[in-house]
Amino acid sequence: MNRFTIQLDEIKAAYAAEPNPTIEVRLERIGRIEKMLEANEEKICKVLTADFGVRHSIETRLAEFQMVYQACKYTRKHLKEWMKPVQMETPSFMGSSQAWIQSQSLGVIGIMSPWNYPIQLALIPVIAALAAGNRVWLKPSERSSRTSGFLASLIQEYFHSSEFCVTTGGADVAEQFAVLPFAHLFFTGSEAIGKKVMRAAAENLTPVTLELGGKTPAMIDVSAKLKDAAAAIVYGKLLNGGQTCIAPDYVLIDETNRDAFIEELKTAAQTQFSNPEELTGPIDEQQLEYWQHLVSDASDRGAKVIPLLNNPGAGARPFEPIALVNVPPEARVLHEEIFGPILPIVTVADTSAAIAYVNNKPNPLALYWFGKDKKNMQRVLGETRSGGVTINDVFLHATVESLPFGGVGTSGMGSYHGKAGFDTFSHQKSILEVRGLLGTNLLKGTKPARPPYSKSTERLIKRLK
Repeated sequence: MNRFTIQLDEIKAAYAAEPNPTIEVRLERIGRIEKMLEANEEKICKVLTADFGVRHSIETRLAEFQMVYQACKYTRKHLKEWMKPVQMETPSFMGSSQAWIQSQSLGVIGIMSPWNYPIQLALIPVIAALAAGNRVWLKPSERSSRTSGFLASLIQEYFHSSEFCVTTGGADVAEQFAVLPFAHLFFTGSEAIGKKVMRAAAENLTPVTLELGGKTPAMIDVSAKLKDAAAAIVYGKLLNGGQTCIAPDYVLIDETNRDAFIEELKTAAQTQFSNPEELTGPIDEQQLEYWQHLVSDASDRGAKVIPLLNNPGAGARPFEPIALVNVPPEARVLHEEIFGPILPIVTVADTSAAIAYVNNKPNPLALYWFGKDKKNMQRVLGETRSGGVTINDVFLHATVESLPFGGVGTSGMGSYHGKAGFDTFSHQKSILEVRGLLGTNLLKGTKPARPPYSKSTERLIKRLK
């Protein structure tokens, strides 16, 4: 028995002593997360900057803190309603019997969070798990080591380790963590690591939610206003230095609009991100080298590199944002998730060709469509598969707490945010209270179907058809 197994047993014992916490207890725990963030916003911004090299505090406040505050606010507003039993219909032959579904906590939830948004992608699933009445154990990413370490110290300050605890460490710790017999294991990260997590969880038949990524397309219809589409796509591609699981990964556009769109892209990039202090850097050297390899591979195969900013080589940025055109189909950049400020632009003949291109790749976590043609829009919505969609902008479907957020196929399984998160970390228990007709013993439960069988049993079978 190792230290992790002992620790899990201790948290399970605490859960067993309080398996159904009141709404007041749940909300108080969620309130502590809010207080923890509010009291430490400035310090968290600084450790995030230390991890990324460059990360503006406003970007952190928008993309990290506000998402967490919104989740807390929405949960506080709706938790009482979510916790209520849901009455269900019963067939007439069951007389006055009553059926309902009751949401019940699962136990100890394991959460493995990533480095790209190390605050919100750790705490939003925690909020859902606590709302559902569970205890939580978090394993944050070692690649954002300063932020993960500071977050761990804060959580230890605000929570007892049997309520919400944190374990930091590298891949070896993650492997030991994933194999623990949690009631549910929630993972956000890459497809490759997601497969390892799922294999590890299978040893204990631990249910998993996998929030992965993939190649999110930005589809520009001929009816789109190029200036608006370019401004939105630049923001989506360069926020957090492109290190976002739902960043636009590549653009699909018709040949006649491509060059005009690229000019709008450059204008939008210069308008939004010319200040080096406002373009987040790569998380580490490994990420920077990955971007460089993607570009050199595409360039060696004949792709054209187009700088998106007017002042490349100024020395203030480790990597200059670029667009790529004329990219050969075999280039790595068209097959691997980019997770950086590189935007391949692929030309397609029409909507049918764009749909076929998307469908020829694994299902993405998100899809963005720009245009005014409702017929084409409905075709894209109906004929493609993606975790979620924002129309005429980027990201925003993921910020609406009432919408489930999750992938489909290789972009993940399961969802969270709002009630979807509460349901993910709850067991929907089906309950039937058997009663006879009008409160009597007549036609009560299994009584009419019990042997010895008779003509009345035959009549019952006919009634059940």
